[in-house]
Amino acid sequence: MASRVPRARSVRRPRLLVGVLLVASVVAVVLSVAVGSVGIAPLTVLDVIRAHLLPWTGPGTGGLDDQIVWVFRLPRALLGFVVGAALAVAGAVLQAVVRNPLADPFVFGVSSGASVAAVAALTLSTGAVAAVSTPVAAFVGAFITTVLVFVLAQQGGRVTPNRLVLAGVALSYLLSSITSYLVLRSSGTNQGVGQVLSWLAGSLAAATWSDLGVPTLVVVASTVTLVVMAPILNAFLTGDETAASLGVDVGRIRLVLFVITSLLVGVVVAVSGAIGFVGLVVPHAVRMIIGSDHRWVLPASAVAGGLLLVVVDIGARLVLAPTEVPVGLLTAVVGAPFFLFLLRRSGRIER
Repeated sequence: MASRVPRARSVRRPRLLVGVLLVASVVAVVLSVAVGSVGIAPLTVLDVIRAHLLPWTGPGTGGLDDQIVWVFRLPRALLGFVVGAALAVAGAVLQAVVRNPLADPFVFGVSSGASVAAVAALTLSTGAVAAVSTPVAAFVGAFITTVLVFVLAQQGGRVTPNRLVLAGVALSYLLSSITSYLVLRSSGTNQGVGQVLSWLAGSLAAATWSDLGVPTLVVVASTVTLVVMAPILNAFLTGDETAASLGVDVGRIRLVLFVITSLLVGVVVAVSGAIGFVGLVVPHAVRMIIGSDHRWVLPASAVAGGLLLVVVDIGARLVLAPTEVPVGLLTAVVGAPFFLFLLRRSGRIER
């Protein structure tokens, strides 16, 4: 009986956290739609959404408010939630697989790999790359970068946290320089330059309903798959040798996890650009509250990541209004100090 009480409490806290985050996310999405150069009352926002989702319940507000809410702001808010969820889940998985608290799609260069491939698909008018769609190119770029970082970080068959960081940062700089070259190459013809610059800073400003379908499907399917694989991720936290002794095919499963995280990062970078540090900050915050069990870390990180990016996007529109700040700049302001804090702590691991 005594053992059941702590177990019940350990389950109650994660459930409570996920529930609170879901409610906060709904509130944040409504506020995100309501806030802007033209303010709209939250009740009006809810009425417009109700009229579109449940048309048999009666007509909505109509007019300009309807267009602002449904056509422009709601897709943006929902896309922000999906992108934040994808980056947070990818960060949580990378941190478990490589057992490195500094793991993050942006820090490891995965986002840069996705960006450079997507930009190449956008700006190159000839060659094999030009025939590939932007989301596919972003996925391929993210996957190749993830594998390269892991391979370069190995020394004597062992991967160390410091080498992972160095390999990721080095590749990130290299890929950023390639992206800059592609921008300069295409600037003479203005071919996709505006979209390229959006990728470099990370932005949700151009979000439409057509941007939501594939990312949402990928994020939901990937997160469910990863939650099912949560016991394996928990085993990775104990080290490769221990995981192998527990029956985990370490090499094959790591490759599968790399594919899933690359898919998550690639599909959202294709629509939002490289938004950094969400995958670094959110999983750590979640683990501080509910522990390291990935059965709860993954869904909580998904909701928390979505909530964080929706809130940051609200700030991006308000901080220098009426000028809009790229959301990627604000996530860097939040994430960079946290990264330096973790980097300082991780030095003790290598010693």
